[in-house]
Amino acid sequence: MSDTGFILQIAVLVMSVVIHEVSHGTIALALGDPTAKYAGRLTLNPIAHVDIMGSLVLPLLLGLSGLPIIGWAKPVPYNPYNLRNQRIGPVLVAIVGPLSNFVVAVVFGFVASVAVATGSSFGIVLADAAALVVIINVALGIFNLVPIPPLDGSKLLLAVIPERAYVLRETLERYGFLLLIVFIFTLGGVLAPLIDAVARFLLKGAL
Repeated sequence: MSDTGFILQIAVLVMSVVIHEVSHGTIALALGDPTAKYAGRLTLNPIAHVDIMGSLVLPLLLGLSGLPIIGWAKPVPYNPYNLRNQRIGPVLVAIVGPLSNFVVAVVFGFVASVAVATGSSFGIVLADAAALVVIINVALGIFNLVPIPPLDGSKLLLAVIPERAYVLRETLERYGFLLLIVFIFTLGGVLAPLIDAVARFLLKGAL
């Protein structure tokens, strides 16, 4: 991969995780919690969201390892006790992040199809760029559904498992980051076929 191609992947990743986090904050605000707004996190400015490890170092290591480039931004702060619906609110805040990535992937899958249909050289270049956006956002959406902190899947899991499962809760909260790193570099490859299948489905009009 050329340096330009790698830089483009990082740029797409960063903007995609920014959209992901802003979506969390926006739905939290709509449900009654202004914490993200007051923290200045309802902005598409990457500087407010970039996490050195999750947005830069990890994607670089994954790229050098030949693995799919995935990552995360600094989690948007929110106070679940401010949400009007204490039961479903946290679930909605958690799920909207991955959902935003899938929406972006669907939109750019359509863009890729239209660009290819033009038959022009510019259309082919645009389709390639749009396909990259699709692949990265599908990867982010699926990756963030893994039930390991700090990913959104863990919040969904904790929202549905009973309070009495305290051992599981404590283990996830205490060792989540370590478990996530181990997962990425040992089992992360198991997500690749699913990511590939979803991305191909969304890009079928451009293939």
